[in-house]
Amino acid sequence: MRVLVVEDEECLADMIAAELRGAAIVVDIAHDGRAALAGLRRVGYDVLVLDDGLPAPHGDALRRYVAEEGLPTRVLLLTASGPDDRTPDPGPPADGCLAKPVVPEELLTRVLALGRTARRAVPQVIERAGVTVDTARRLAARDGRPLALSRTEFGVLEVLLRAQGAVVSGDDLIEEVWEEHTSYGGNAVRVTLGALRAKLGDPPVIEAVPGAGYRMTDGAPDCPHDGSGHGPRDSMAQ
Repeated sequence: MRVLVVEDEECLADMIAAELRGAAIVVDIAHDGRAALAGLRRVGYDVLVLDDGLPAPHGDALRRYVAEEGLPTRVLLLTASGPDDRTPDPGPPADGCLAKPVVPEELLTRVLALGRTARRAVPQVIERAGVTVDTARRLAARDGRPLALSRTEFGVLEVLLRAQGAVVSGDDLIEEVWEEHTSYGGNAVRVTLGALRAKLGDPPVIEAVPGAGYRMTDGAPDCPHDGSGHGPRDSMAQ
């Protein structure tokens, strides 16, 4: 699940992000409407946590963009006003409303519920070459053997499985799995894939396609190898 938190109070935004990240949710933060709109245009978010007191461009403009573009993004509105104190809102209706001060546990519950509705058309269990990912319970296994994966390893594996054998570039993996504005080395994808391959074991099912990206193979014995028993390695990264 990927969430965009739009809140001009930096301390509150950081608190919300920390609570969500503790539940293995990828979180990006925007402190104004302009940055939020740029993020919505660039990244597919499951949930938008939106301060209704945002300076211009206001929150209603962001909700209008979500509605007009037909995005599956669900909107959770954070308001400092009671329902009787609010002026009529010109924007499209939000999917949920939460009063400030925010209770972290309630926020997490609401975000998880909205995220599930955003992804209701997406299969929760994906399988290829004996590798299974249960996205709802965040479980992964190979041939029935449970895999203990980090958040980024799980995210990379999920993206590759959803691609159904198509090539996924390193840049696409970074956009899907890593958070925006997070400092990471240029080898982040290589390092994560190396650890993931080791946990998946043999025969290898993740193949590096030079100059293009990565893909999940069917795990067949005749999969191209480099003589090391581990298949083509990462000569291209991204």
